[in-house]
Amino acid sequence: MVKKKLGFGLMRLPKLDESKEDSIDVEQVKQMVDYFMDHGFTYFDTAWMYMGFASENATREALVDRHPRDSYTLATKLHASFIETKEDRDRVFNEQLKKTGATYFDYYLIHDIESGNYQKYNDLDVFNWIVDKKNQGLVKNIGFSFHDKAELLERILTEHPEMEFVQLQINYLDWNSENVQSRRCYEVATKFGKPVVVMEPVKGGTLANVPEEAAALLKEREPELSVPSWAIRYVASLDNVMMVLSGMSNMEQMKDNVSYMEDFKPLSEGDLGAIEKVVSILNGNIAIPCTGCSYCTDGCPMNIPIPRYFSLYNLFKQGNKPEIRREEYKALAIEAGAASACIECGQCEGICPQHLNVTGYLKDVAAEFE
Repeated sequence: MVKKKLGFGLMRLPKLDESKEDSIDVEQVKQMVDYFMDHGFTYFDTAWMYMGFASENATREALVDRHPRDSYTLATKLHASFIETKEDRDRVFNEQLKKTGATYFDYYLIHDIESGNYQKYNDLDVFNWIVDKKNQGLVKNIGFSFHDKAELLERILTEHPEMEFVQLQINYLDWNSENVQSRRCYEVATKFGKPVVVMEPVKGGTLANVPEEAAALLKEREPELSVPSWAIRYVASLDNVMMVLSGMSNMEQMKDNVSYMEDFKPLSEGDLGAIEKVVSILNGNIAIPCTGCSYCTDGCPMNIPIPRYFSLYNLFKQGNKPEIRREEYKALAIEAGAASACIECGQCEGICPQHLNVTGYLKDVAAEFE
């Protein structure tokens, strides 16, 4: 069923209230879903905790209740943070079936495997459990998403050859990163013959808002194409990538992505050379490598909008309208917890897929803006 390489990531949906993660603008999502499918795209990706646990509900309203079940493919995930017993596996799964109304999942992922939770997934026998779901016809394809080093990925694929695909964070900024290891993880998945679904191709919006110098390089080469198009097309050009997820937040982003992915053309050698120059510029400009996934915000006892503060800080450090960024910070801190309100409980760092020193970065934000 998967015809084209662009997938609709349902993690950054439009909101009615920007301060409330679960206030999804379902009517706008319906329009986006229809536009996406009208142009031949069929892949949708959600998860248990996306959008303050409301993404799967919105998926039902905008997609499942309005389109034939065989007209789209749906992926969702089980995260270690929400299971403590073997009974919890079925509790979450059954609730996901109810929330989405999908009757079955085309792709089901063990979510965010990394060194801190791999043993837990093994202890709770999640790998055999997900195979059983496939044997029951409740899941069509089984795999996992991964945020760790290539060495651990090789170990997982060796120990669990039953996994059929891998979802990896890949983008041109992280391609040669020693921390994220996009290239090395991609090479491991390819070696094991596992097709790759790409997440964070635009690195949480970072590669959509590059410094002017970098944007000028890309615009000079392709004046008609948007800056984020380069990030999407970069990963879609990789041979073993079967799907590229984009977390689209409005119809403008949807139309832009569809415009160049509807009749996708891989990047040329000259295009890749331009991206190398952009990477050099970016490496000197990004202070905090946050992707804006918001995993850290749901459990924050001080209600600190961590990704939004990090985004403002990065823009400030890049010289992007610094005084406006100060005012934006002040306004946001009135509605939510200030960066200095952090009590260093560490829950954010425990769940951060990028393994960032979140509490340390919050101190940097507070020192700059407060």
